[in-house]
Amino acid sequence: MLGTMAAFIITAIGCGGTQGTKETSETKDMKPLVVGLMPDTDSLPFIIAQEKGYFAEERLSVDIQQYKSAMDRDSALQSGNLDGVVSDMLAVAFAKDGGFDVKVTSFTDGSYKLIASKESGIHTVADLVGKEVSVSRNTIIEYVTDQILAKEGVREDSINKVIIPQIPTRLEMLQNGKLAAATLPEPMASIAVKKGGVFLAGSDELGINPGVILFTGKAASEKKAEIAAMYRAYNKAVDYLNDTDPEQYMDLIVEKGGFPPNARGALRLSKYHHASLPKDSDVTNCIKWLVDKQLIKTQFSYDDLVVNLLEK
Repeated sequence: MLGTMAAFIITAIGCGGTQGTKETSETKDMKPLVVGLMPDTDSLPFIIAQEKGYFAEERLSVDIQQYKSAMDRDSALQSGNLDGVVSDMLAVAFAKDGGFDVKVTSFTDGSYKLIASKESGIHTVADLVGKEVSVSRNTIIEYVTDQILAKEGVREDSINKVIIPQIPTRLEMLQNGKLAAATLPEPMASIAVKKGGVFLAGSDELGINPGVILFTGKAASEKKAEIAAMYRAYNKAVDYLNDTDPEQYMDLIVEKGGFPPNARGALRLSKYHHASLPKDSDVTNCIKWLVDKQLIKTQFSYDDLVVNLLEK
């Protein structure tokens, strides 16, 4: 799932709870991986792989760190506290442009939706003109929002963007009628609709998928075997999510994913995919958006950002 330019100012980092398998004699030949997640559906294969023991089956210890904002997540990555994160192409480009080496290793199955408040009277994207729409600045959320506006022929400067980095806060303000609309990841988008919010458009309908898993250049170089093992476990988790009745794991992912309790009745998961490299267009279109907005200086190519560490 989100990345920000502000993440490149190293700040004090507030982490959520840690979930990790303990180092045992079976895992000593593998270095541990520390991975940062956000409260969105991109992160669910990691949670399932942890809780179902798939990482342990690969003799791999994965320490999962939970974050509520992209700024905290990205600061932790740059501070050396994380090997990798569930993130997006914008965060990758900001890091590279700022001189911090990261590598994209796969895409994710995140979904981002523009939702109008139930009290707003808004039913189409065109109705947003002159209204307050919440995003997180210079992130996948703002990128998806701008793509939606462009597709519907609405100028970006015709809406009033309200910057709210923390996802739960954005959802709460939308539900309380303090915003006309907000762009949210799943499951927060489904929760908003369940509570009466109006779905306007989303990344799935646009056919865009800028969500990625990335690792620091150091980890990508020095922990290739560990990352390959992580993806074997990740793929097992994908199979579990696709083949299992959600009733069997919904309570688990709500608890471990950092989702509010009402996500249980609202969340509808789409099919997950085995780890694969992102499409060329999902990389180049993000880079073009960033360059056009003068947010980065370098027109990075696909090969500048993506590395194949997936086992054939």
